[in-house]
Amino acid sequence: MYTLNNTATLNDTLDDTDIQTTFDELVEPIAVRVAKPRCADGNGTLTHLFFSDIPLDTARAKAICSKCTLAEDCLAGALDRAEPWGVWGGELVENGRIVANKRPRGRPPKHPRPAVIIDEVPIPPHLLRVRPDRVA
Repeated sequence: MYTLNNTATLNDTLDDTDIQTTFDELVEPIAVRVAKPRCADGNGTLTHLFFSDIPLDTARAKAICSKCTLAEDCLAGALDRAEPWGVWGGELVENGRIVANKRPRGRPPKHPRPAVIIDEVPIPPHLLRVRPDRVA
């Protein structure tokens, strides 16, 4: 109960358990994303692959994305943001749209070159036991 000058009376004091209960009722649990993108190491080490003009680099980036659990969310986010370029969610994006391949600089070849496809090299099983946070 508050008096006219907005000060609490002695009868309105709460003990620690009441405060914690009130806090728990007011605060909702926060959803935490547990999965981490395979391309994010915190240092930007792989950035050159995802934003390269070289077909071999973009193929490597697509291979990294091929086993990522967040690829669909990544691609959806890139399309929503209309990303100007780069590999997002295993797809090559230019001007906010998915494209099959990036046209290299210079004159186009007379005969179209085949798409570069690279499989990601699997991590040997004996190394997986050492680093359980890595996913094959």
